[in-house]
Amino acid sequence: MTTESEVPVVVPYDAAWRERGLALCAELGAALGPLALRVEHIGSTSIPGMAAKPVYDLQVSVAGLDEAEAVFAPPLAGLGFTLSPYRRDHVPAGLEDDLSRWAKRFWFRRGPAADPVNLHVRRTGSPNERLALLFRDWFRAHPAAVPAYAHFKYALASRVSDTGTYADIKDPVVDLVIVVAEAWAAETGWTPDA
Repeated sequence: MTTESEVPVVVPYDAAWRERGLALCAELGAALGPLALRVEHIGSTSIPGMAAKPVYDLQVSVAGLDEAEAVFAPPLAGLGFTLSPYRRDHVPAGLEDDLSRWAKRFWFRRGPAADPVNLHVRRTGSPNERLALLFRDWFRAHPAAVPAYAHFKYALASRVSDTGTYADIKDPVVDLVIVVAEAWAAETGWTPDA
């Protein structure tokens, strides 16, 4: 089963997501070893108060994607993860960029025996690694924006039948958030390592 065909279900924020996300990051960091330079809880479940699909988005930052794919495959398979053929992130609208800079590797885990996870493996210093962290940190710094985005997600999930369509429609809204978030990052001196 791929994540693209799942029916999107958005649920209210669960305060337990934070601790479980941190535990999952620690578990993956230990399983993946030194090639995993950084393991972060990202996405909506990492944002206090945000409604979300009850799936943890985690990001692993690596120096090289091909080496990481080869080394990570056995331990991730052992943890119940499946490698997706999906190899690149959405490039924000209006940004003229080399598509290879937005490359990634993507594993997912579903099933009753373990927490559902979308695992995004991205190169350290890449624009998609930065975007995921900026999106999270901007919402954490602007809790007044959380209800509006959550409302959009509830409305969208109620009108589409699969997560592929859900993601395609959500991408331009994320692009709008990032425009504002980039201005905030410039004003505050935010960096992915902050």
